[in-house]
Amino acid sequence: MGLFDRFRGGSKLRMSNPAKDAARTGSTRVRASDRADEEHLRTWVQERRGVEGFVEPRTAVSEITLLLVAHDGEWTRRRVPSINWAHDFCNRHQVPSYDAAVVGVPQRMRDYNSRVRQAQKQRDQQRREP
Repeated sequence: MGLFDRFRGGSKLRMSNPAKDAARTGSTRVRASDRADEEHLRTWVQERRGVEGFVEPRTAVSEITLLLVAHDGEWTRRRVPSINWAHDFCNRHQVPSYDAAVVGVPQRMRDYNSRVRQAQKQRDQQRREP
């Protein structure tokens, strides 16, 4: 909409067309969850201890996701069909679940990410040194 477009055409309200706008901006549809996502979550929970689930709401760029965080901060995130499905999944696997929009993500996850980044920096430095 140009600067003076709102004054043209009187008081007519113009509605945007989300499908047309998405096509124009190059946006794509977000992939839905599938069996592979569920299988990954199930395997991940079984192979780690101290796992907690954080259900993340739908955003502009992703569908509903389940973030699983282990005792040491290692984590994985996958799309899930619904918020109820995510909480039910956690209950079936005896994993406590929380709404990430309310409680946020645990500090141990951020600490884990920092350790991984630091280790990667050290590896990169060692590769550059003759």
